[in-house]
Amino acid sequence: MPAMNRPAHVPEWTLLSLRPRGQHAALRRAATPLGARVVGLSPWALVARHDADTRAALAQALRADRVVFSSPAAVHAAGRLQPLAAPHPGTWLAVGAGTAAALRSHGAADVQAPQRMDSEGLLDLPALATLHGLRAALVTAPGGRGVIAETLRARGAQLQRVDVYRRQPLRLPPRALQRLRRRTGPWVLALSSAEALGLLQAQLPPDLLARLQDQQVVAASPRLLALAHDAGFTRVSLAEGPLPAQLAQAAHAAITTSAGS
Repeated sequence: MPAMNRPAHVPEWTLLSLRPRGQHAALRRAATPLGARVVGLSPWALVARHDADTRAALAQALRADRVVFSSPAAVHAAGRLQPLAAPHPGTWLAVGAGTAAALRSHGAADVQAPQRMDSEGLLDLPALATLHGLRAALVTAPGGRGVIAETLRARGAQLQRVDVYRRQPLRLPPRALQRLRRRTGPWVLALSSAEALGLLQAQLPPDLLARLQDQQVVAASPRLLALAHDAGFTRVSLAEGPLPAQLAQAAHAAITTSAGS
């Protein structure tokens, strides 16, 4: 008899997580009740910065007219350097609901975040529409597309960027690759980072890469959906956003649709 929390009409399936090392738990909690086995393929680790120069730069950045946090990791790294609960003069903005929740968990109030949880959604917020004569700060990590920084400057802001953590590339875990080879059911790749996909493709053995490109992908944004198509994936669908529950629900819907066809 199938477990009560698993839909009987969906086969056993595997959800591939590209989250940083040690950060697969939230996706696993969201996907396990939907019948998924989660395999973590961490292509990187997040390393917070603790040096005095970064601490001083962040203290200055938090006094800007507009302060943008690019991810929950940026919030947590910043919170280890400076208290985030103190009153601040400007408007604080988060790229999505997860980043906003991280700020609130550190005691920050009056955080703005877009419904569309990506760079484009953030830049559509009224608080970032006109920035001439204003100081803006971006609390983030090296890498990424740079579209936020470029757009803030183009809109007239005097921009300060503070990289409070960095992404350290990792070798894909051999044990996870062996687990993946043994999986007989369908896979779904949860895609929420272009950089993570690039690191995965560069390391994945040819047999697993070929098999992966024939599987389902759920993308956290339209940009990532287009990127997956460009990378040779043909069975790509769009999740409602990058949150673990949104990715897990989209993955389950893709599996259900495939099983019923």
